[in-house]
Amino acid sequence: MSSNPAPDALLGPADVRELAAALGVRPTKQRGQNFVIDANTVRRIVRTAEVRPDDVVVEVGPGLGSLTLALLEAAERVTAVEIDDVLAGALPATIAARMPERAERFALVHSDAMHVTELPGPPPTALVANLPYNVAVPVLLHMLATFPSIERTLVMVQSEVADRLAAAPGSKVYGVPSVKANWYAEVKRAGAIGRNVFWPAPNVDSGLVALVRRAEPIKTTASKSEVFAVVDAAFAQRRKTLRAALAGWAGSAAAAETALVAAGVSPQARGESLTVEEFARIAESKVPAGGAETGAHAGRETNAGGAQRPEHAPRAHAEHAPRAHAEHAPRAHHAEHAPHAVRAPETVHAEGAAPSPHAAPSPHAAPSQHAEGAPHAPHADKKEPGPQ
Repeated sequence: MSSNPAPDALLGPADVRELAAALGVRPTKQRGQNFVIDANTVRRIVRTAEVRPDDVVVEVGPGLGSLTLALLEAAERVTAVEIDDVLAGALPATIAARMPERAERFALVHSDAMHVTELPGPPPTALVANLPYNVAVPVLLHMLATFPSIERTLVMVQSEVADRLAAAPGSKVYGVPSVKANWYAEVKRAGAIGRNVFWPAPNVDSGLVALVRRAEPIKTTASKSEVFAVVDAAFAQRRKTLRAALAGWAGSAAAAETALVAAGVSPQARGESLTVEEFARIAESKVPAGGAETGAHAGRETNAGGAQRPEHAPRAHAEHAPRAHAEHAPRAHHAEHAPHAVRAPETVHAEGAAPSPHAAPSPHAAPSQHAEGAPHAPHADKKEPGPQ
């Protein structure tokens, strides 16, 4: 790698304000614009993310470039995804001016992160980002799903969102974000960030969440969409028993009980107490239209009489459980993320080169509503106070 950048290459408070003024950017809390102005904080984020010299890092929402510059100090390459026209237009020049020796290691994708399906250069190995509260979860899940090469992730989000992402079963804040993040990775809180490192200072605290991708995927014959459908249904009406909460998903309360018993889960349990593995077992055990069993449920061992014996269910219950009928079992389809119709991705390098041939156009799907997501803020790098 080239020599280390100059000590003053990172942005300080005066640099951030000067850049914002030159671009005509007036940060407001209403628009979710809170720029990081402390060089020590962005270096701490890079250290906590354990960015290595050979890492290819993708950053969502670089804004004025505070974290981007710190990432370029440590990583082999950095690709930033920015939706805002003004900020995306200015970032390559900022990189070239402050770290010219690293400019060739930087690429910009001008797009909504929810529409990104390819990135220029080598596959990313790490995701590091400062995400706003209202898009943090869907953007995080989309990136983990789209780029399986991402091994390590560190995101800075509103503290409340950080708690939800890292929550364990049984916690009061355990829910859809917790389970879905855990589908991909081991998740933990990785520290707190004070308010005074932002300009303007937000009226909420921020936290760091670290995710390390699972060495082996969850062992299940159910697809991700099938498992996530169970998760969505289980938390759609909190504090309901799973027998009641999953009635719509299964077709009836009786059919839900059948699936739960087959999965070895009490019908009286609540979604807040289940692990992602248990949700996967329930998805496997759903009796589809026609009454034929599918997935792992179809392949389980049979007893001497030829009847299937669910491997997770108490034997005393399995043979007496009622079965669902086809006409009562509509399948629920939940969009895992909420895409936002904006522009197609455009890749620009720090030197202002033409768009990369590797950046694929993104789909312009109509927005969908989802329990975990929210409409995309125009600035995917700033955070705005408010509940997830």
